[in-house]
Amino acid sequence: MKAINKSMWQYILMVISILQIGAGLANAQSTTTIKGTVTDAKTGETLPFVSILIPGTTMGTASDADGRYALTLREDHATIKFTYVGYVAIEKPIKPGVSQTIDVKMAVDASMLKEVTVKTKARYRNKDNPAVQLIREVIAHKDENRPSSNNFLEYEQYEKISLALSNLSDQFKEKRIFRNYQFLFKSQDSSAMGGKNMLPAYIQEKLSKVYFRKSPYNKKQYVLANRRAEFDAKFVDNDGLSAYFNRLYEDVNIYDNDISIATNLLLSPIANSAPTFYKFFIRDTVKTSTPWLIELGFVPRNKTDMLFEGKLFITLDGKYGVQNAYLTVNKDINLNFMRDLEARLEFEKGDDGRYFMTKSTLAMEFALGEKNGGLYGQRTVNFKDYIINQPQPDSIYRGPGEEIVYNPEVKTNEDFWASKRHIPLERTEQDIYKNIDTLQTIPSFKRTMDIATLFLSGYKSFGAVEVGPVNTFYSFNPVEGFRLRFGGRTTTDLSKRVYFETYAAYGFKDRKWKYFLSGTYSFNNKSVYHFPLHYIRASFQRDTKIPGQELQFVQEDNFLLSFKRGDNNRWLYNDIYKLEYVREFESRFSYKIGFTQWRQTPAGVLRYERMGEGGELQRAESLNNTEANIELRYAPKEQYYQGKLYRTPIINKYPIFTLRYNAGLKGVFEGENNYHNVALNIQKRFYLSQFGFADITAEGGYIFGNQIQFPLLTIHRANQTYAYQLNSYNLMNFLEFASDHYASLDVQYYLNGFLFNKIPLLKKLKLREVVSFKGLVGGLRDENNPAFNPGLYRFASDADGRPITYTLSREPYIEGSVGIANIFKLLRVDLVKRFTYLDNPNVSEWGIRARFRLDF
Repeated sequence: MKAINKSMWQYILMVISILQIGAGLANAQSTTTIKGTVTDAKTGETLPFVSILIPGTTMGTASDADGRYALTLREDHATIKFTYVGYVAIEKPIKPGVSQTIDVKMAVDASMLKEVTVKTKARYRNKDNPAVQLIREVIAHKDENRPSSNNFLEYEQYEKISLALSNLSDQFKEKRIFRNYQFLFKSQDSSAMGGKNMLPAYIQEKLSKVYFRKSPYNKKQYVLANRRAEFDAKFVDNDGLSAYFNRLYEDVNIYDNDISIATNLLLSPIANSAPTFYKFFIRDTVKTSTPWLIELGFVPRNKTDMLFEGKLFITLDGKYGVQNAYLTVNKDINLNFMRDLEARLEFEKGDDGRYFMTKSTLAMEFALGEKNGGLYGQRTVNFKDYIINQPQPDSIYRGPGEEIVYNPEVKTNEDFWASKRHIPLERTEQDIYKNIDTLQTIPSFKRTMDIATLFLSGYKSFGAVEVGPVNTFYSFNPVEGFRLRFGGRTTTDLSKRVYFETYAAYGFKDRKWKYFLSGTYSFNNKSVYHFPLHYIRASFQRDTKIPGQELQFVQEDNFLLSFKRGDNNRWLYNDIYKLEYVREFESRFSYKIGFTQWRQTPAGVLRYERMGEGGELQRAESLNNTEANIELRYAPKEQYYQGKLYRTPIINKYPIFTLRYNAGLKGVFEGENNYHNVALNIQKRFYLSQFGFADITAEGGYIFGNQIQFPLLTIHRANQTYAYQLNSYNLMNFLEFASDHYASLDVQYYLNGFLFNKIPLLKKLKLREVVSFKGLVGGLRDENNPAFNPGLYRFASDADGRPITYTLSREPYIEGSVGIANIFKLLRVDLVKRFTYLDNPNVSEWGIRARFRLDF
């Protein structure tokens, strides 16, 4: 949401736009905020994990390890009650509607002195701590308590994800603009997460049969039936939306060392290293259960770290298994937009003595502020019909190690789901399917969806044709001056097989027209913008380009990229004919085969010059090149949100491999060069639990051939804008380095506030640290170096004749940065330093770069 991550907020903004909310959600009704400290009346020591509740309701909390607590009520209540094992319970009056401090001194219950020994609080330590000894037993028995320790396991699984706009006030609900939408709102107990008024907006249900084999390892989830509320595909990528919500609400497995919460990994309270980062407290013994249970509370040693707090119920049968778990996070944790979180895990004892999960519930509420409306989501997974150590035929386990297999033939209706659901839908979920269908028949809904799509994706739909992207309609650069562009493309309303795309642009300085036209044929009768792609496309483009600039997720003539530092006057005019065939597979392996004929003409102050046989300087008007292209890509378990222009990847832990091969074809369609260009790119995200995560990209390339003109060498990706670009060198100048062989390493390390959270003046700002390193080594063989071959085009030079293009033969190119992310929850600002080649002309050693990044 890592950039893995703005699609959810696109969806939130879309729903808001649908309902014509405009400026934002109204504040919830008046609240009562209570905070204070609980201490021993005699010793004055603070009491950890005191139970605090509102009598007659399910609302409550517990004091933290330092005896402090805080509670927000959205309805009026008269009293608040404090209970603690071995102490006399206390009730205190509440003043409704105001913020107040209620400090409590609790007295020891004399009647329990014979059963309970109360010791004054000492400094917390792991040594000789019975709670820590208990959690170490739980950790030691983890492997034998995992259900996956069985050789074979199978079960039926039902899951549902539902989302709703939450904490809406009565005044908001009764606004005039919602007069036709009252059927959408649902009310509930105001003390529940999500508040009194909710607006259900999405639901998905899935029924599966899961088969597990320990050796060789394999886990297959066969989806028997799948159902979800869907919006019009012209506005929303329903597959991408479903994938994104499934990424946010992943499985919560208490036995894993790390648990994924909103795309972040939090350390499990029973992870191997848990005693180092958590404090544990024995709160109670539950003797009404067989076997007896120990209630074990836990909190982070540093409450701002990416850790849980909550309680575990541990079995006293010598197995030290987890029977129940309640997980939440501290309000100070550095998770963007997270207002509330609850995870509940329920286990039952199986025939083999292990505790199998029967139900898992993960609820999260996201909001821009404490009192504003937000987005509440809940994922519930129910398990039943466990079968232990009964092998299935090999065909059941065949395929990748972990795979979800869908059965597209099953057609379901409400009667089917009513009979197959493990648990009934909640009242707020019951009408979502019908309401979403009804909503899309309302004319005002369609109008606002059009507006939202234009705002978020830059395209305006006119049925069979859509116009855009609007952020490219105006831009400017030194060669073209003021540039106007207008374009569009066809949609599935015209045809599901044939697609056309075009634009025209005009530069008022060079007085030249640029244009693009493409035609695409889809072999699988699906949109050519949605997975799995299978199409053939032919295109022609006449336009400008900066050599060596390669951008991701943005158009090169985007208005905001018109602003650049330093010299920016070496451009190309390009005529590019391209034919390409693209095929993607469910395994996330894909290939692309293409044929490209490219005529490039230098523009601005760029010149293609070489020495003639008589030593005179000759200028070439253009360079003609013909290529055959092959690209192979493998991205295991990749998911993404498909926008109108680009796929936004939902980054996971698996590496992505991309292999590219381009062959120069001399003599084919005026091609002037023979060569073989091979490049391999590998990228992977490494999760480091509470220490954050690192995105690492390694790339290498080699061009086989000789007498290759320098524009066809690898022109390394430079960036002269003021935006921080992940896949470019941010202090390298355009056309500064060219190579015929190279290797590079790019590291982006996001600490997620691990250091800033420990600085009192910074932790309330919830800023995050980011560190980057970019290194590049390479070179240019003599047979391709213009310095040794007068017949080759000379490297680019400045107005005084000094070269501005160099090789990497002296030393590596290195730059690094330290940055602050999460400024206003969306802005990253880096101080970038360049370490090498500082004597090259017009070089900046330092620079400030910014990047917008919506993330949790």
